[in-house]
Order: sequence, then C-alpha cells, then structure tokens
Amino acid sequence: KELVASLYQTVILLLFNDADEIGYRHIRDHTGIDEADLKLTLHSLTTGNVRLLKKRPQGRNITEDAQFAYGFDFSHKGQRRIKIDTIQTVQVLEGLKRSDEKIAQDRGYALEAAIVRIMKEHKSLSDSDLLRKLLAIPVRSVDLTKRLESLIEKGYIARDKTNPLLYHYVA
Repeated sequence: KELVASLYQTVILLLFNDADEIGYRHIRDHTGIDEADLKLTLHSLTTGNVRLLKKRPQGRNITEDAQFAYGFDFSHKGQRRIKIDTIQTVQVLEGLKRSDEKIAQDRGYALEAAIVRIMKEHKSLSDSDLLRKLLAIPVRSVDLTKRLESLIEKGYIARDKTNPLLYHYVA
C-alpha cells in the first residue's frame, strides 16, 4: 500500500519509529513545527477516515498534556493508495473562496467607476452603446445590469422615463 501524507504529517509519523507513544511537547520540540500547524496536523492524524494515531485524553482539543500513540490496529481495506486528509486543505479552500468573493467585489467597484466615468463624459447613453464603450473591461451583461441598478439606487445615473434602455448621468 502507498501512504500519501503532507510533509508535517510525515515528520510526525517518523517520530513513531523510535517510540510507540509520544507526548505533545516531545513532538513540538523535536519537529519545530509552530503550534497552530502542529495542532492542525495532529488533528488530521487522529480524526477523519484515516486515523493513524490515537490521542489521550480523547476529545477534539489537543492540549500540552496530550499523548499520542501509533494505532497498531489501523487497517484500510480496498484502495491501494491511502491519503491522509489535511486540515489546511479545507482552510485553503475557504481562503480561495473568500479571495474569489473579494475579487468579484473589487471588479464590481471597478466596473461601477468605469460606468460613471463614461456616463459623465457622454451624459446619456443607451444600454448597447454603454456596453460598447466598456469593451476594454471583460463584463457579462448580467454584471452590467446589476451594477447599473446599483448606480441607479445610489443616484449616480438615472433611467430615461420614456426609454428604459437609455441612461442619463446625474450630476
């Protein structure tokens, strides 16, 4: 079988070549891994589908007094490749999601600023003319509509009373 583990997980598991049970302090002192990463890594080794280590006392929290033992009764049926999940992976995905949301928000602000600059220059534009002026900015019509509505609510532009596809800059 093949075991797939992160560098930190591997370093911790290698400590068990010399001992069957090791304390948290010993692991911290001998690996040099910072507290936050060490706790996340130990948590990943003691929970989830692949539990290579057993923790005493049992529970979610990893304390200074915690003891870890290699799980000699560990068995993994089926797959030839065993992957130990990392807690950091979840955090990275959450971080990426937050980054994507922040990027989308920033793009929205940039689009609004571009619309206001164009409308200020031209005073009145139709929906299609405005879209043509925004060709330099990759924009979907859904995003454009959303940002136009936002600018109308904020009072920067107004929709024409007779033609709903015509917009006017409000000074």
